[in-house]
Amino acid sequence: MKVIFLKWVVNIIALALVVYFLPGISIDTLSTTIIASVILTLLNTFLKPILVFLTLPLSIISLGFFTLIINGFIFYTVSRIVSGFKIDNFWSAFWGAIIFSVVSFLLNLSVNRQDSINFKFSNHNSNRNKYRNIIDVEAKEEKIP
Repeated sequence: MKVIFLKWVVNIIALALVVYFLPGISIDTLSTTIIASVILTLLNTFLKPILVFLTLPLSIISLGFFTLIINGFIFYTVSRIVSGFKIDNFWSAFWGAIIFSVVSFLLNLSVNRQDSINFKFSNHNSNRNKYRNIIDVEAKEEKIP
């Protein structure tokens, strides 16, 4: 529960920074920022995978660039759902979505420092095994008391 709350706070901070840095995006109050952050998180969780799947050929042809268009579309959609959250045009939403993603990613990295990733290398010497070198990746989240 604590991790979900921290990620939600990170998204609120990231959205506030986007509003601060981009002139084409504005938010009226702190409560509007919180509501827009929740709706943005929900749309990214449920709507974005569907849109990415439906537009997979375009994403493959554009080498993934179309995913950025989808992010901008979702960001723009949130501005249409939440009153008090205004985006002037699609390109402001496009750049806002990119900045939001980068800031959110960097803040999540700083919040999740307790996570660890372990790599295990093993060499199997049996002749029956086709795969001699196996890399096993294991991620483990440790809770700090």
